[in-house]
Amino acid sequence: MESTAVCFTGYRPQKLPWGEDESDPRCRELKLRLLAAANAFAEDGAVRFLCGMARGVDLYAAEAVLLLKQARPEVALECVLPFRGQGEGYRGIIKARYHGILEQADAVTVLSEAYHPLCMLARNRYMVDHAQSVIAVYDGASGGTRQTIEYARKMGRAIKIISP
Repeated sequence: MESTAVCFTGYRPQKLPWGEDESDPRCRELKLRLLAAANAFAEDGAVRFLCGMARGVDLYAAEAVLLLKQARPEVALECVLPFRGQGEGYRGIIKARYHGILEQADAVTVLSEAYHPLCMLARNRYMVDHAQSVIAVYDGASGGTRQTIEYARKMGRAIKIISP
């Protein structure tokens, strides 16, 4: 476990009230809350942030960390890919943002050479295992975010929940 690391978990666009519409004021507000949460952890000594790079909250979080790095150069972004080529199915601007984030990341960890049914679970557990704290965008819905939070609780991690 890294004592100065934080990981993110949260929803993909289909589970967010605004879907893909990032111009929605609620989405802009969520991005600001992610940045504020990351900054608060950085103020408490966190220097490494792990992000799973899925569409939606993961990409918002990675972009928030990159913004934070401008004011706090000691902060590092580690992109944790569940499998090589994760972003190849992304389209248009999302694909460009994904690759732009990877280019600016301090580290990129690839957990599997190919997709397999448990690769997302492995990614989420890797991030929790390598972090002291978790920032979660969560409102109680079932799925991977809930499973990640439950695993983080089991592992004794501090969890900051942000409602979407």
